[in-house]
Amino acid sequence: MKSLADWQALAAGLRPETGLVIDGKCVPADDGRTLPIINPANGTVVAEAACGGEREIDLAVASARAAWDDGRWRHMVPRERMAIMRRWADLVEAQAEELALLETLSMGKPITDALTIDLPEVVVTIRYFGEAIDKVSGLTTTSAHDAVHMVTHEPLGVVGAISPWNYPLLMATWKVAPALAAGNCVVLKPSELAPLSAIRLAQLFLEAGGPAGVFNVVNGTGLEAGKALALHPDLAKITFTGSTAVGKQLMGYAGQSNMKRVSLETGGKSPQIFMPDLPDLDRAVEYAVRGIFDNGGQVCNAGSRLLVHEAIAEEFTARFIAKAAELYAPGDPLDPATTLGPLVSKAHQAKVLQWIERGTAGGAVLACGGSPDPARPQGAYVLPTLFRRVAPAMAIGREEIFGPVACLLTFKSEAEAVRLANDSIYGLAASVWTSDLTTAHRMIKALEAGVVWVNCFGDGDMTQPFGGFKQSGNSRDKSLESLTGYMQSKSSWISLG
Repeated sequence: MKSLADWQALAAGLRPETGLVIDGKCVPADDGRTLPIINPANGTVVAEAACGGEREIDLAVASARAAWDDGRWRHMVPRERMAIMRRWADLVEAQAEELALLETLSMGKPITDALTIDLPEVVVTIRYFGEAIDKVSGLTTTSAHDAVHMVTHEPLGVVGAISPWNYPLLMATWKVAPALAAGNCVVLKPSELAPLSAIRLAQLFLEAGGPAGVFNVVNGTGLEAGKALALHPDLAKITFTGSTAVGKQLMGYAGQSNMKRVSLETGGKSPQIFMPDLPDLDRAVEYAVRGIFDNGGQVCNAGSRLLVHEAIAEEFTARFIAKAAELYAPGDPLDPATTLGPLVSKAHQAKVLQWIERGTAGGAVLACGGSPDPARPQGAYVLPTLFRRVAPAMAIGREEIFGPVACLLTFKSEAEAVRLANDSIYGLAASVWTSDLTTAHRMIKALEAGVVWVNCFGDGDMTQPFGGFKQSGNSRDKSLESLTGYMQSKSSWISLG
Protein backbone atom coordinates (compact mmCIF):
# COMPACT_ATOMS: atom_id res chain seq x y z
CA MET A 1 0.00 0.00 0.00
CA LYS A 2 1.26 3.46 -0.87
CA SER A 3 2.01 5.99 1.87
CA LEU A 4 0.37 9.36 2.45
CA ALA A 5 3.33 11.04 0.72
CA ASP A 6 2.92 8.73 -2.28
CA TRP A 7 -0.76 9.59 -2.65
CA GLN A 8 -0.10 13.29 -2.17
CA ALA A 9 2.49 13.17 -4.96
CA LEU A 10 0.05 11.36 -7.25
CA ALA A 11 -2.65 13.90 -6.44
CA ALA A 12 -0.31 16.79 -7.22
CA GLY A 13 0.46 15.34 -10.63
CA LEU A 14 -3.10 14.35 -11.50
CA ARG A 15 -4.54 15.96 -14.63
CA PRO A 16 -8.05 14.53 -14.87
CA GLU A 17 -10.21 14.70 -17.97
CA THR A 18 -12.90 17.31 -17.37
CA GLY A 19 -14.87 17.36 -20.61
CA LEU A 20 -18.24 15.91 -21.52
CA VAL A 21 -18.15 12.56 -23.31
CA ILE A 22 -20.43 12.87 -26.34
CA ASP A 23 -20.28 10.65 -29.42
CA GLY A 24 -16.93 9.21 -28.42
CA LYS A 25 -15.17 12.52 -27.83
CA CYS A 26 -14.36 14.61 -24.75
CA VAL A 27 -15.67 18.09 -25.42
CA PRO A 28 -16.25 21.30 -23.46
CA ALA A 29 -19.68 22.68 -22.79
CA ASP A 30 -21.03 24.62 -25.75
CA ASP A 31 -20.90 27.92 -23.83
CA GLY A 32 -17.67 27.09 -22.04
CA ARG A 33 -19.25 26.86 -18.60
CA THR A 34 -17.47 24.89 -15.89
CA LEU A 35 -18.12 23.79 -12.33
CA PRO A 36 -15.38 23.68 -9.70
CA ILE A 37 -14.75 20.26 -8.17
CA ILE A 38 -13.90 20.96 -4.54
CA ASN A 39 -11.83 18.70 -2.30
CA PRO A 40 -13.96 18.59 0.88
CA ALA A 41 -10.96 17.72 3.02
CA ASN A 42 -9.37 21.13 2.56
CA GLY A 43 -11.57 23.27 0.30
CA THR A 44 -9.11 23.37 -2.62
CA VAL A 45 -10.24 23.17 -6.25
CA VAL A 46 -9.34 19.81 -7.79
CA ALA A 47 -10.45 20.69 -11.31
CA GLU A 48 -12.91 22.74 -13.35
CA ALA A 49 -15.30 20.26 -14.97
CA ALA A 50 -17.37 21.13 -18.02
CA CYS A 51 -20.94 22.03 -17.09
CA GLY A 52 -23.53 20.92 -19.62
CA GLY A 53 -27.13 21.96 -19.86
CA GLU A 54 -30.10 21.33 -22.12
CA ARG A 55 -28.14 21.73 -25.36
CA GLU A 56 -25.46 19.24 -24.31
CA ILE A 57 -28.13 16.77 -23.17
CA ASP A 58 -29.78 17.10 -26.58
CA LEU A 59 -26.46 16.40 -28.31
CA ALA A 60 -25.71 13.39 -26.12
CA VAL A 61 -29.18 11.91 -26.55
CA ALA A 62 -28.97 12.45 -30.31
CA SER A 63 -25.64 10.64 -30.33
CA ALA A 64 -27.07 7.75 -28.31
CA ARG A 65 -30.17 7.66 -30.49
CA ALA A 66 -28.07 7.42 -33.65
CA ALA A 67 -26.09 4.56 -32.13
CA TRP A 68 -29.34 2.85 -31.18
CA ASP A 69 -30.92 3.33 -34.60
CA ASP A 70 -28.01 1.89 -36.58
CA GLY A 71 -27.61 -1.00 -34.13
CA ARG A 72 -23.85 -0.64 -33.68
CA TRP A 73 -24.17 -2.00 -30.14
CA ARG A 74 -27.46 -3.90 -29.80
CA HIS A 75 -26.94 -5.79 -33.09
CA MET A 76 -23.36 -6.71 -32.26
CA VAL A 77 -22.80 -10.44 -31.78
CA PRO A 78 -23.36 -11.09 -28.04
CA ARG A 79 -19.95 -12.65 -27.53
CA GLU A 80 -18.32 -9.57 -29.07
CA ARG A 81 -20.20 -7.30 -26.68
CA MET A 82 -19.14 -9.58 -23.85
CA ALA A 83 -15.51 -9.26 -24.93
CA ILE A 84 -15.73 -5.46 -24.84
CA MET A 85 -17.25 -5.57 -21.37
CA ARG A 86 -14.44 -7.88 -20.21
CA ARG A 87 -11.77 -5.56 -21.63
CA TRP A 88 -13.55 -2.62 -20.01
CA ALA A 89 -13.45 -4.33 -16.61
CA ASP A 90 -9.76 -5.15 -17.12
CA LEU A 91 -8.97 -1.51 -17.92
CA VAL A 92 -10.88 -0.28 -14.86
CA GLU A 93 -8.94 -2.75 -12.74
CA ALA A 94 -5.65 -1.59 -14.25
CA GLN A 95 -6.54 2.07 -13.58
CA ALA A 96 -7.88 1.42 -10.08
CA GLU A 97 -5.43 3.75 -8.34
CA GLU A 98 -6.25 6.67 -10.62
CA LEU A 99 -9.99 6.10 -10.26
CA ALA A 100 -9.75 5.72 -6.49
CA LEU A 101 -7.79 8.96 -6.30
CA LEU A 102 -10.50 10.77 -8.27
CA GLU A 103 -13.11 9.50 -5.81
CA THR A 104 -11.09 10.62 -2.81
CA LEU A 105 -10.28 14.08 -4.13
CA SER A 106 -13.84 14.73 -5.30
CA MET A 107 -15.93 13.60 -2.33
CA GLY A 108 -13.55 12.83 0.52
CA LYS A 109 -13.80 9.05 0.60
CA PRO A 110 -10.78 7.53 2.39
CA ILE A 111 -8.36 6.26 -0.23
CA THR A 112 -8.20 2.80 1.36
CA ASP A 113 -12.00 2.47 1.11
CA ALA A 114 -12.01 3.67 -2.49
CA LEU A 115 -9.25 1.26 -3.47
CA THR A 116 -10.28 -1.84 -1.51
CA ILE A 117 -14.10 -1.55 -1.44
CA ASP A 118 -15.45 0.61 -4.25
CA LEU A 119 -13.11 -0.25 -7.13
CA PRO A 120 -13.26 -4.05 -6.71
CA GLU A 121 -17.06 -3.83 -6.67
CA VAL A 122 -17.03 -1.71 -9.84
CA VAL A 123 -14.92 -4.33 -11.61
CA VAL A 124 -17.13 -7.18 -10.38
CA THR A 125 -20.25 -5.30 -11.54
CA ILE A 126 -18.97 -4.84 -15.09
CA ARG A 127 -17.81 -8.45 -15.31
CA TYR A 128 -21.04 -9.83 -13.86
CA PHE A 129 -23.28 -8.04 -16.33
CA GLY A 130 -20.89 -8.63 -19.20
CA GLU A 131 -21.05 -12.36 -18.56
CA ALA A 132 -24.86 -12.18 -18.39
CA ILE A 133 -25.25 -10.85 -21.94
CA ASP A 134 -25.85 -14.22 -23.59
CA LYS A 135 -27.57 -15.76 -20.57
CA VAL A 136 -30.93 -14.02 -21.01
CA SER A 137 -33.39 -16.34 -22.72
CA GLY A 138 -37.02 -16.16 -23.75
CA LEU A 139 -39.61 -18.90 -23.75
CA THR A 140 -41.98 -20.74 -25.98
CA THR A 141 -45.34 -21.41 -24.40
CA THR A 142 -47.68 -24.31 -24.92
CA SER A 143 -50.22 -23.05 -27.43
CA ALA A 144 -52.63 -24.36 -30.04
CA HIS A 145 -51.29 -26.98 -32.49
CA ASP A 146 -51.47 -24.53 -35.40
CA ALA A 147 -49.56 -21.72 -33.67
CA VAL A 148 -46.22 -20.95 -32.05
CA HIS A 149 -46.00 -18.39 -29.25
CA MET A 150 -42.64 -16.91 -28.23
CA VAL A 151 -41.75 -14.37 -25.55
CA THR A 152 -38.45 -12.59 -26.13
CA HIS A 153 -36.58 -9.85 -24.28
CA GLU A 154 -35.33 -6.73 -26.04
CA PRO A 155 -33.44 -3.61 -24.92
CA LEU A 156 -35.45 -0.46 -24.32
CA GLY A 157 -33.52 2.08 -26.39
CA VAL A 158 -31.78 5.14 -24.97
CA VAL A 159 -31.50 5.10 -21.16
CA GLY A 160 -30.80 8.20 -19.09
CA ALA A 161 -28.98 7.58 -15.81
CA ILE A 162 -28.53 10.02 -12.94
CA SER A 163 -26.02 8.89 -10.33
CA PRO A 164 -25.19 10.31 -6.87
CA TRP A 165 -22.05 11.61 -5.23
CA ASN A 166 -21.74 9.22 -2.28
CA TYR A 167 -20.38 6.33 -4.38
CA PRO A 168 -19.71 8.22 -7.62
CA LEU A 169 -18.17 5.40 -9.64
CA LEU A 170 -19.95 2.41 -8.13
CA MET A 171 -23.48 3.81 -8.32
CA ALA A 172 -22.88 4.94 -11.91
CA THR A 173 -21.64 1.45 -12.79
CA TRP A 174 -24.64 -0.21 -11.11
CA LYS A 175 -26.74 1.61 -13.72
CA VAL A 176 -24.56 1.79 -16.80
CA ALA A 177 -23.26 -1.81 -16.80
CA PRO A 178 -26.66 -3.58 -16.83
CA ALA A 179 -28.13 -1.02 -19.23
CA LEU A 180 -25.28 -1.64 -21.70
CA ALA A 181 -25.35 -5.40 -21.15
CA ALA A 182 -29.04 -5.37 -22.07
CA GLY A 183 -28.16 -3.68 -25.39
CA ASN A 184 -29.22 -0.12 -24.64
CA CYS A 185 -27.35 3.11 -25.28
CA VAL A 186 -26.77 5.38 -22.27
CA VAL A 187 -26.52 9.03 -21.33
CA LEU A 188 -25.16 9.39 -17.80
CA LYS A 189 -25.47 12.55 -15.73
CA PRO A 190 -23.17 12.12 -12.73
CA SER A 191 -23.38 14.30 -9.66
CA GLU A 192 -21.89 17.70 -10.36
CA LEU A 193 -19.96 17.37 -7.08
CA ALA A 194 -18.00 14.30 -8.19
CA PRO A 195 -18.14 13.67 -11.96
CA LEU A 196 -14.47 12.99 -12.73
CA SER A 197 -14.47 9.22 -12.25
CA ALA A 198 -17.57 8.84 -14.45
CA ILE A 199 -15.88 10.74 -17.25
CA ARG A 200 -12.89 8.42 -16.98
CA LEU A 201 -15.18 5.39 -16.89
CA ALA A 202 -16.65 6.36 -20.25
CA GLN A 203 -13.19 6.90 -21.70
CA LEU A 204 -12.17 3.41 -20.64
CA PHE A 205 -15.29 1.97 -22.29
CA LEU A 206 -14.17 3.56 -25.54
CA GLU A 207 -10.62 2.30 -25.06
CA ALA A 208 -12.04 -1.21 -24.59
CA GLY A 209 -13.64 -1.02 -28.04
CA GLY A 210 -17.04 0.33 -27.10
CA PRO A 211 -18.57 2.14 -30.09
CA ALA A 212 -18.88 5.91 -30.03
CA GLY A 213 -22.28 7.20 -28.95
CA VAL A 214 -23.17 4.12 -26.93
CA PHE A 215 -22.05 5.55 -23.57
CA ASN A 216 -22.16 9.32 -23.14
CA VAL A 217 -21.53 11.45 -20.03
CA VAL A 218 -22.90 14.94 -19.48
CA ASN A 219 -21.90 16.62 -16.24
CA GLY A 220 -24.12 19.45 -15.06
CA THR A 221 -26.51 20.54 -12.37
CA GLY A 222 -29.67 18.65 -11.56
CA LEU A 223 -31.81 21.70 -12.22
CA GLU A 224 -30.51 21.99 -15.78
CA ALA A 225 -28.92 18.81 -17.11
CA GLY A 226 -30.84 16.42 -14.87
CA LYS A 227 -34.19 17.99 -15.64
CA ALA A 228 -33.44 18.14 -19.37
CA LEU A 229 -32.51 14.46 -19.37
CA ALA A 230 -35.64 13.38 -17.50
CA LEU A 231 -37.88 15.42 -19.81
CA HIS A 232 -36.24 14.28 -23.04
CA PRO A 233 -38.75 12.57 -25.34
CA ASP A 234 -36.17 10.27 -26.95
CA LEU A 235 -35.39 8.48 -23.69
CA ALA A 236 -37.05 5.13 -23.04
CA LYS A 237 -36.10 5.08 -19.36
CA ILE A 238 -34.64 7.25 -16.63
CA THR A 239 -32.84 5.58 -13.73
CA PHE A 240 -31.92 7.54 -10.60
CA THR A 241 -30.28 7.10 -7.23
CA GLY A 242 -30.67 9.97 -4.80
CA SER A 243 -33.17 11.70 -2.59
CA THR A 244 -36.85 10.82 -2.39
CA ALA A 245 -37.82 14.42 -3.17
CA VAL A 246 -35.90 14.45 -6.45
CA GLY A 247 -37.22 10.98 -7.30
CA LYS A 248 -40.75 12.32 -7.10
CA GLN A 249 -39.81 15.19 -9.43
CA LEU A 250 -38.43 12.74 -11.98
CA MET A 251 -41.67 10.77 -11.98
CA GLY A 252 -43.46 14.01 -12.78
CA TYR A 253 -41.06 14.84 -15.61
CA ALA A 254 -41.62 11.40 -17.12
CA GLY A 255 -45.35 11.97 -17.08
CA GLN A 256 -44.99 15.42 -18.60
CA SER A 257 -42.93 14.08 -21.49
CA ASN A 258 -43.31 10.62 -23.01
CA MET A 259 -44.23 8.36 -20.06
CA LYS A 260 -40.72 6.91 -20.06
CA ARG A 261 -40.01 4.25 -17.47
CA VAL A 262 -38.67 5.55 -14.18
CA SER A 263 -36.51 3.43 -11.87
CA LEU A 264 -35.74 4.96 -8.49
CA GLU A 265 -33.49 4.06 -5.60
CA THR A 266 -34.12 6.82 -3.10
CA GLY A 267 -34.00 7.53 0.63
CA GLY A 268 -33.63 5.28 3.62
CA LYS A 269 -33.73 5.22 7.40
CA SER A 270 -32.78 1.60 7.90
CA PRO A 271 -33.46 -0.08 11.25
CA GLN A 272 -31.03 -2.50 12.88
CA ILE A 273 -32.92 -4.60 15.43
CA PHE A 274 -30.99 -6.15 18.31
CA MET A 275 -32.91 -8.83 20.18
CA PRO A 276 -31.82 -9.81 23.72
CA ASP A 277 -30.78 -13.29 22.53
CA LEU A 278 -28.42 -12.07 19.82
CA PRO A 279 -25.54 -14.52 19.37
CA ASP A 280 -22.52 -12.22 19.85
CA LEU A 281 -22.84 -8.72 21.29
CA ASP A 282 -19.37 -7.56 20.25
CA ARG A 283 -19.95 -8.66 16.65
CA ALA A 284 -23.39 -7.05 16.60
CA VAL A 285 -22.01 -3.78 17.94
CA GLU A 286 -19.23 -3.71 15.34
CA TYR A 287 -21.72 -4.28 12.52
CA ALA A 288 -23.94 -1.57 14.00
CA VAL A 289 -21.06 0.91 14.09
CA ARG A 290 -19.95 0.11 10.56
CA GLY A 291 -23.54 0.12 9.35
CA ILE A 292 -23.95 3.81 10.14
CA PHE A 293 -20.44 5.28 10.06
CA ASP A 294 -19.02 3.68 6.90
CA ASN A 295 -18.56 6.35 4.20
CA GLY A 296 -19.33 8.97 6.84
CA GLY A 297 -22.95 7.79 7.01
CA GLN A 298 -23.44 8.94 3.43
CA VAL A 299 -25.11 5.69 2.44
CA CYS A 300 -28.70 5.29 1.28
CA ASN A 301 -29.24 2.14 3.33
CA ALA A 302 -27.21 3.30 6.34
CA GLY A 303 -28.39 1.55 9.50
CA SER A 304 -29.14 4.81 11.25
CA ARG A 305 -31.94 3.55 13.53
CA LEU A 306 -30.63 1.28 16.28
CA LEU A 307 -33.57 -0.57 17.82
CA VAL A 308 -32.16 -2.21 20.96
CA HIS A 309 -34.01 -4.36 23.46
CA GLU A 310 -34.12 -2.57 26.80
CA ALA A 311 -32.44 -5.50 28.58
CA ILE A 312 -29.17 -4.93 26.68
CA ALA A 313 -29.44 -1.21 25.87
CA GLU A 314 -26.96 0.08 28.47
CA GLU A 315 -24.25 -2.42 27.62
CA PHE A 316 -24.89 -2.01 23.89
CA THR A 317 -24.54 1.77 24.15
CA ALA A 318 -21.27 1.64 26.06
CA ARG A 319 -19.73 -0.82 23.62
CA PHE A 320 -21.05 1.15 20.62
CA ILE A 321 -19.38 4.37 21.79
CA ALA A 322 -16.10 2.59 22.46
CA LYS A 323 -16.11 0.73 19.13
CA ALA A 324 -16.96 3.88 17.17
CA ALA A 325 -13.97 5.67 18.70
CA GLU A 326 -11.77 2.68 17.91
CA LEU A 327 -12.85 2.24 14.28
CA TYR A 328 -13.51 5.77 13.02
CA ALA A 329 -10.92 8.50 13.47
CA PRO A 330 -10.99 11.51 11.15
CA GLY A 331 -7.93 12.18 9.07
CA ASP A 332 -6.57 13.14 5.67
CA PRO A 333 -8.46 10.90 3.22
CA LEU A 334 -5.23 10.43 1.25
CA ASP A 335 -3.69 8.77 4.30
CA PRO A 336 -4.16 4.99 3.98
CA ALA A 337 -4.72 4.84 7.77
CA THR A 338 -7.70 7.22 7.68
CA THR A 339 -11.07 5.60 8.36
CA LEU A 340 -13.30 8.70 8.47
CA GLY A 341 -13.07 11.29 5.75
CA PRO A 342 -14.99 14.55 5.41
CA LEU A 343 -18.55 14.81 4.22
CA VAL A 344 -18.94 15.69 0.56
CA SER A 345 -19.10 19.46 1.03
CA LYS A 346 -19.23 22.26 3.55
CA ALA A 347 -22.87 22.79 2.63
CA HIS A 348 -23.70 19.18 3.46
CA GLN A 349 -21.72 19.42 6.68
CA ALA A 350 -23.85 22.38 7.70
CA LYS A 351 -27.05 20.42 7.03
CA VAL A 352 -25.90 17.48 9.14
CA LEU A 353 -24.87 19.78 11.99
CA GLN A 354 -28.30 21.43 11.83
CA TRP A 355 -29.90 18.01 12.25
CA ILE A 356 -27.72 17.38 15.30
CA GLU A 357 -28.76 20.71 16.81
CA ARG A 358 -32.37 19.85 16.11
CA GLY A 359 -31.99 16.51 17.85
CA THR A 360 -30.53 18.08 20.98
CA ALA A 361 -33.21 20.78 21.01
CA GLY A 362 -35.90 18.13 20.64
CA GLY A 363 -34.86 16.28 23.78
CA ALA A 364 -32.64 13.48 22.49
CA VAL A 365 -29.51 12.85 24.52
CA LEU A 366 -26.19 13.26 22.73
CA ALA A 367 -24.07 10.28 23.78
CA CYS A 368 -21.01 10.98 21.61
CA GLY A 369 -19.82 13.17 18.75
CA GLY A 370 -22.11 15.87 17.46
CA SER A 371 -19.52 18.37 16.25
CA PRO A 372 -17.03 19.11 13.48
CA ASP A 373 -13.46 17.89 13.87
CA PRO A 374 -11.70 20.73 15.73
CA ALA A 375 -8.36 19.64 14.30
CA ARG A 376 -9.57 20.11 10.70
CA PRO A 377 -11.75 23.23 10.55
CA GLN A 378 -11.10 23.70 6.83
CA GLY A 379 -12.61 20.30 6.04
CA ALA A 380 -16.25 19.20 6.01
CA TYR A 381 -15.85 16.75 8.90
CA VAL A 382 -18.49 15.61 11.39
CA LEU A 383 -17.49 13.30 14.24
CA PRO A 384 -19.35 9.99 14.67
CA THR A 385 -22.52 10.84 16.55
CA LEU A 386 -24.95 8.82 18.67
CA PHE A 387 -28.24 10.01 20.12
CA ARG A 388 -29.93 8.14 22.97
CA ARG A 389 -33.50 8.41 24.22
CA VAL A 390 -34.83 9.10 20.78
CA ALA A 391 -38.62 9.06 20.74
CA PRO A 392 -40.33 7.54 17.68
CA ALA A 393 -41.90 10.88 16.75
CA MET A 394 -38.63 12.84 16.74
CA ALA A 395 -37.56 14.10 13.32
CA ILE A 396 -33.97 12.89 13.75
CA GLY A 397 -35.30 9.35 14.11
CA ARG A 398 -37.53 9.59 11.07
CA GLU A 399 -35.81 11.74 8.44
CA GLU A 400 -32.79 10.75 6.39
CA ILE A 401 -29.80 12.74 7.68
CA PHE A 402 -27.19 11.21 5.34
CA GLY A 403 -24.34 11.69 7.74
CA PRO A 404 -22.62 9.91 10.66
CA VAL A 405 -25.58 10.20 13.01
CA ALA A 406 -27.14 7.18 14.75
CA CYS A 407 -30.35 7.21 16.76
CA LEU A 408 -30.93 4.61 19.48
CA LEU A 409 -34.47 3.59 20.43
CA THR A 410 -35.36 0.85 22.91
CA PHE A 411 -38.17 -1.72 22.78
CA LYS A 412 -39.69 -4.32 25.09
CA SER A 413 -41.02 -6.95 22.68
CA GLU A 414 -40.63 -8.34 19.19
CA ALA A 415 -43.96 -6.84 18.17
CA GLU A 416 -42.86 -3.39 19.36
CA ALA A 417 -39.55 -3.73 17.49
CA VAL A 418 -41.33 -4.56 14.23
CA ARG A 419 -43.79 -1.71 14.74
CA LEU A 420 -40.96 0.77 15.29
CA ALA A 421 -39.00 -0.56 12.32
CA ASN A 422 -41.98 -0.27 9.96
CA ASP A 423 -43.08 3.14 11.24
CA SER A 424 -41.31 4.94 8.41
CA ILE A 425 -41.97 6.25 4.93
CA TYR A 426 -38.83 4.35 3.89
CA GLY A 427 -38.24 0.65 3.37
CA LEU A 428 -34.82 0.18 1.85
CA ALA A 429 -33.10 -2.22 4.26
CA ALA A 430 -33.26 -3.68 7.75
CA SER A 431 -31.41 -6.15 9.93
CA VAL A 432 -32.31 -8.52 12.75
CA TRP A 433 -29.93 -9.94 15.33
CA THR A 434 -31.20 -13.05 17.10
CA SER A 435 -30.16 -16.62 17.89
CA ASP A 436 -33.65 -17.95 17.27
CA LEU A 437 -34.33 -19.16 13.74
CA THR A 438 -38.10 -18.94 14.16
CA THR A 439 -37.84 -15.36 15.38
CA ALA A 440 -35.62 -14.48 12.42
CA HIS A 441 -38.02 -15.91 9.84
CA ARG A 442 -41.02 -14.31 11.50
CA MET A 443 -39.38 -10.89 11.52
CA ILE A 444 -38.13 -11.22 7.94
CA LYS A 445 -41.75 -11.68 6.87
CA ALA A 446 -42.97 -8.79 9.00
CA LEU A 447 -40.36 -6.17 8.07
CA GLU A 448 -41.24 -3.76 5.26
CA ALA A 449 -37.87 -3.56 3.52
CA GLY A 450 -36.43 -4.62 0.20
CA VAL A 451 -33.32 -6.10 1.83
CA VAL A 452 -33.29 -7.85 5.22
CA TRP A 453 -30.08 -9.07 6.85
CA VAL A 454 -29.95 -11.53 9.73
CA ASN A 455 -26.97 -11.42 12.11
CA CYS A 456 -25.11 -9.11 9.72
CA PHE A 457 -25.60 -5.78 7.96
CA GLY A 458 -24.55 -4.83 4.45
CA ASP A 459 -23.35 -8.29 3.43
CA GLY A 460 -24.13 -9.71 -0.01
CA ASP A 461 -22.89 -10.17 -3.56
CA MET A 462 -23.94 -9.45 -7.13
CA THR A 463 -26.73 -12.05 -7.03
CA GLN A 464 -28.57 -10.00 -4.41
CA PRO A 465 -31.24 -7.57 -5.69
CA PHE A 466 -30.76 -4.21 -3.97
CA GLY A 467 -33.69 -1.82 -3.67
CA GLY A 468 -36.50 -0.80 -1.38
CA PHE A 469 -40.18 -0.66 -0.55
CA LYS A 470 -42.39 2.39 -0.05
CA GLN A 471 -40.66 5.75 -0.64
CA SER A 472 -37.24 4.13 -0.88
CA GLY A 473 -37.93 3.52 -4.55
CA ASN A 474 -39.25 1.03 -7.07
CA SER A 475 -36.20 -0.55 -8.69
CA ARG A 476 -33.53 -3.16 -8.04
CA ASP A 477 -29.81 -2.77 -8.62
CA LYS A 478 -27.33 -5.65 -8.94
CA SER A 479 -28.58 -9.16 -9.87
CA LEU A 480 -30.28 -10.39 -13.03
CA GLU A 481 -33.40 -8.53 -11.93
CA SER A 482 -31.52 -5.31 -12.62
CA LEU A 483 -30.55 -6.53 -16.10
CA THR A 484 -34.12 -7.39 -17.09
CA GLY A 485 -35.20 -4.02 -15.72
CA TYR A 486 -33.43 -2.49 -18.73
CA MET A 487 -35.32 -4.76 -21.13
CA GLN A 488 -38.90 -5.23 -22.32
CA SER A 489 -40.69 -8.40 -23.29
CA LYS A 490 -42.21 -8.99 -26.71
CA SER A 491 -44.91 -11.57 -27.39
CA SER A 492 -44.83 -13.12 -30.87
CA TRP A 493 -47.77 -15.28 -32.00
CA ILE A 494 -47.09 -17.17 -35.23
CA SER A 495 -49.95 -18.80 -37.08
CA LEU A 496 -49.11 -22.11 -38.76
CA GLY A 497 -52.55 -22.55 -40.34
